[in-house]
Amino acid sequence: MSTADKDNLSFRIENAEAELADWLARHAISLLRVSLGVVFGWCGALKLFPGLSPAEKLAGLTISALTGGLLVPAFSVPILGASECLIGFGLVSGRALRVTLAVLLFHMAGTVTPFALLPGSVFADGPFVLTLEGQYIVKNLVLVSGALVVGAAARGGARDRGGRFAAEPGLARRGPPGGVPHAR
Repeated sequence: MSTADKDNLSFRIENAEAELADWLARHAISLLRVSLGVVFGWCGALKLFPGLSPAEKLAGLTISALTGGLLVPAFSVPILGASECLIGFGLVSGRALRVTLAVLLFHMAGTVTPFALLPGSVFADGPFVLTLEGQYIVKNLVLVSGALVVGAAARGGARDRGGRFAAEPGLARRGPPGGVPHAR
């Protein structure tokens, strides 16, 4: 392969990477928002039908413990499922996003309470060995982080010193602020 061919191939690869980065900059936040909505909607829908959700028992016990037994699982789990479906709808549709994200974060705060209220359900052998339920709860950190990114983007956050959104289209071609732009 000649030097000119290598340079042309290198240019084409770099250009393809920049095009992909531009596409991701335009669509990644929306894809994240919709995927979060699908996860919430799906998990919520399972809770509407007794026996389908793997989290049903733990969710019911947790809500019962939080309410001092006032809300029994047969009542609270479908309510929880409906709220998760509403969160999912809000995320997928992009409507009432502030309210949706606030409800999501409130909901996520509740999901960590089994660590304090029902430690036998989330820890197997010692404080660092999680049960499947404990792992289910810990993965919620990813959902919370995703929700924070979506919320920051919706409010115009995540901007660099030049006022550009952190994943703004064309940034891959221009290079970092004050840095050396990519050679073309």
